[in-house]
Amino acid sequence: MKALVTGATGFVGSAVARALLGAGHAARVLVRASSDRRNLEGLAADVVVGDLTDTASLKVACAGCDALFHVAADYRLWTRDPQAMMTSNVGGTRNILRAAMDAGVSRIVYTSSVATLGVRADGQPADERTPATLDDMIGPYKRSKFLAEEAVREMVAGEGAPVVIVNPSAPIGPRDIKPTPTGRMIVEAAAGRMPAYVDTGLNVVHVDDVAAGHLAAFERGGIGERYILGGENLTLRQILVAVAAATGGRGPLFRVPHGVILPIAFLAEAWTRWTGGDEPFATVDGVRMARKKMFFTCDKAIRQLGYAPRPAVQALSDAIRWFRENGYLG
Repeated sequence: MKALVTGATGFVGSAVARALLGAGHAARVLVRASSDRRNLEGLAADVVVGDLTDTASLKVACAGCDALFHVAADYRLWTRDPQAMMTSNVGGTRNILRAAMDAGVSRIVYTSSVATLGVRADGQPADERTPATLDDMIGPYKRSKFLAEEAVREMVAGEGAPVVIVNPSAPIGPRDIKPTPTGRMIVEAAAGRMPAYVDTGLNVVHVDDVAAGHLAAFERGGIGERYILGGENLTLRQILVAVAAATGGRGPLFRVPHGVILPIAFLAEAWTRWTGGDEPFATVDGVRMARKKMFFTCDKAIRQLGYAPRPAVQALSDAIRWFRENGYLG
C-alpha cells in the first residue's frame, strides 16, 4: 500500500509516517515549502511540496496513492489570525479529501481531536457519543476542528467519502519539535518552572500509540465512525508530580484559582501582540478550557480496533528523555 500523509513534519504526523513505514507500507508526505523537516530525517518517504490551500499540489500529492492519512492541522491555542486557522483546518480538509477521492484513494483516516467532543457534567470520562455544539467550542482551534469534522461527516454522507475519523487526546512523546501546547507544559514542568497548578485534567497518551491507532483505524475502523485514541486520565497536579518524579525535581507547591490566572493570561496575550511574539505563555482560551477536566474513555477503540495504549508514565518518561536529549530543558 502507498499512503499519503499530511502533517508528517509535525508531531503526530511524523509518528504516523514512521508507523506506516515500520509496517512495510510506502509513504508519501505532503510538506509546505517553509516546513521544518527535522522529523523527516531518516525516513524513506517520498516528499511532495504543496499546501492544503493549493488544490493543484494536492492533485499531484494524491496521484497513485491507495490511502490518505490527513493529520495536518494548525494546532495552537492562540493566533493573531483566526480566519487563517479556519481556512487551513476546515477548507484545507475539504480540499485534500476531494483530491483524494478524485484520485481514487480507497480509504481515508482523518485526524480530528477530542477537542470536538463534549465533556460530562458529572466529571466522568466522555466518549464518542457525548454531545457537543459549536457554541461549546472555546477558541478558534476548537471551533475550526469542530467544523472540519462536520465537513468530513457531510462528505461521508453526501459524497461517499471513505473516511474513518480518529480523535486523539493529548499526545506526548518523542519528536515534539515545536513543541505542542501539551509538550510546552511538559518542558516547563521538567525545567522546574511550574511550581503551581490549576484544578484541571487531561487524557494523556503516547504519540506512538496514537500512530498505531491510526493504522488500526485504517485496517478495522468503520466508515463514518469516530474513535477516541486516548490513554490515561490525569489531573494536572498528577502530571506535574509524575514529571517531578521522573526528573528528580520538586513537585507543585500550591494550587492557583482559575480567576487569578485569567487576568495574567489577558496581560500575556497583550504583551505578545505588542512585542510581536509567537505565542503567549498563558492564553485566555487555555484558562477557560482548563475550567473543565478533559477526561475521555477509549473503550470503543480498544474493543473494535484492538487499540492498546501504554501507561501515561511511560509516555511522560519518553517525552522528558527526548526533550532533555534535544536541548529543550536547558
